[in-house]
Amino acid sequence: MSKPTDEQLDSALKMAAQMRDKNIDPFFIAKSLLSHNYRIKYLEEIMHAADRYINRGMSETEKTHLIRTIEKAKDAESFTSGQERDSFGLE
Repeated sequence: MSKPTDEQLDSALKMAAQMRDKNIDPFFIAKSLLSHNYRIKYLEEIMHAADRYINRGMSETEKTHLIRTIEKAKDAESFTSGQERDSFGLE
């Protein structure tokens, strides 16, 4: 399956928001799309940080940035799922 264009994704997200606002989402498709769209931004940031870490000689600075980026993604996951989680302890 091909990736939707930016216009297609924007249209789908607008429709999902309308479905959520009108409480017309019997199969949780709108909820799932909105949640995944929110979370994928964090995962893309992790991928970018991991790429920088690997391609810049695996420096401690890049490693710390990667770990903090993972922490942010886990925080977002905990927030959306309503569950607490353990931390790496870098805060």
